[in-house]
Amino acid sequence: MSAEFLVENRVALPPEMPEDQRRRLLEEEYERARELLGRGVIERIWRIPGGLRNVGVWRVADANELHEVLASLPLAPWLESTVTPLARHPVEADERA
Repeated sequence: MSAEFLVENRVALPPEMPEDQRRRLLEEEYERARELLGRGVIERIWRIPGGLRNVGVWRVADANELHEVLASLPLAPWLESTVTPLARHPVEADERA
């Protein structure tokens, strides 16, 4: 059994971070996100223009697993996440029956 969560991430890298470190972290984050997409952990993800922000639907076993996955991201030390648990709407459930 799995649960879906709406996750909004905001990244605030320190302005004094060297450009090569910043570039490397962003590349590592991209690769990790591709891995999570491939595993079905990230179902959908969208960029929010105007900064290092995104919103997505994540599917994991529970909130504990979501916490572990978010903590595994290379940008985790600079990440602020807002998490909203999701439940299937009855209208959608009727459509899929």
